Amino acid sequence: MSYKKTSVVDRIDWTLVILFLVLSIIGVACIYSVEHRDTDISFFMSNRRYTQQFIWLGISLLFGFVIILLDSKFITAIPFLSYVVGFIFLLLTLTPLGKAVKGSSSFLNLGIFTFQPGELMKLFAALAIAKFLSLQNTNFSTTNHRLTAAALALVPMLYIMLFQNETGLALVYLSFFIAMYREGLPNIILIIGFSIFALTIATLLIPKNYLFIILSVLAVWILWSQRKQIKRNKEILFLVAGIWFVGVLFSQVMVPIAFKKVLKGYQVQRIYTMIGQDVPEDYLHEGMDNKKQNAANYNVSQSKIAIASGGFFGKGFLNGTQTQYNWVPEQGTDFIFCTIGEQFGFVGSVLLIMLYVSFLLRIIFIAERQRSVFSRVYCYGIGGIMFFHLIINIGMTVGLAPVIGIPLPLLSYGGTSLLTFAIMIVIMVRLDMDRQMVLR
Repeated sequence: MSYKKTSVVDRIDWTLVILFLVLSIIGVACIYSVEHRDTDISFFMSNRRYTQQFIWLGISLLFGFVIILLDSKFITAIPFLSYVVGFIFLLLTLTPLGKAVKGSSSFLNLGIFTFQPGELMKLFAALAIAKFLSLQNTNFSTTNHRLTAAALALVPMLYIMLFQNETGLALVYLSFFIAMYREGLPNIILIIGFSIFALTIATLLIPKNYLFIILSVLAVWILWSQRKQIKRNKEILFLVAGIWFVGVLFSQVMVPIAFKKVLKGYQVQRIYTMIGQDVPEDYLHEGMDNKKQNAANYNVSQSKIAIASGGFFGKGFLNGTQTQYNWVPEQGTDFIFCTIGEQFGFVGSVLLIMLYVSFLLRIIFIAERQRSVFSRVYCYGIGGIMFFHLIINIGMTVGLAPVIGIPLPLLSYGGTSLLTFAIMIVIMVRLDMDRQMVLR
């Protein structure tokens, strides 16, 4: 099907581009407010993070300009190759080229610069999943193809979690299931996922014996309420019994093993910090105690204080005492949202969240107007990543999610993160420019 040729400028979705630029500039301003001191003379100081972030924004725009000039068919031709290259970069972190930063082995030092391959791998995974689901011989209603699509997301996630000690970055890969759900993933998958999450939290909050009784009473109640249907269909009895057995096995055996043998000590601390509980003696790792857990709570406590101190309208730009005196650790990266809360208050925080919501809604709008399965899946994949980052990052700054080191998109300091998000978004813009075409 032919489409009317228009200029490149007219085909660009400027709403999305403007939202990207606004959020990125807010990010530079926030990082500047974190590092600003009364003795500062010039904005452009090469040894400051805000200057480096500004430079990375310029580099991102340069990459964006190049991508806009590319043929969209080139983008659809490289996903599987880029996925393999990205995984090779992940493997290189185990070689002498790997660099450990704050206990994480997820960085790669190439001499000229250092970056996180796991960040770029999110982009490559989004492209690969979109490519696989758009293939003519892919039938996403079959189990094999669903497992293949899931593996494209889960394999790098498990590698990053097991070998790079970067739980937060790894969990982001679960966001690709949002795109898969849009393409027909059954509701039962989401139900199982939420059930596992709820049962895990219940296992941590409720003593084992009590939880066993609750699960058993719940199973008996379901059997009693469905007794008439069970008489006609005995499979319901076996189904309920099977679910009860799996629930008991999960809560009594699998969760304890995970917290004792699989998770690291700091990960256990963060999870219990989120639910407001001390780590039980059974789950204390070597060298851990609840005094150290209280120290781990410090970041979240200071973040809450900073946000609360901003009140309704905030203290004003560059006037945040918590920010100026560095009370909140990592306030330029993981906890950058608290600088908005302190300096611009409730109003500023709500406006920022509204900007992000507008950004996500625009991505959904762009996704739904695509004629190409590849473009639609890719857009939803990027939207899912943005949504996951947003919810978890803001959640952990206010104590509603564990502190797992996830940056706030486009705001948090980090050249790799900013460049990756920029490339993700510009590729979306480029695909949207050819939305009349059916790309494969």
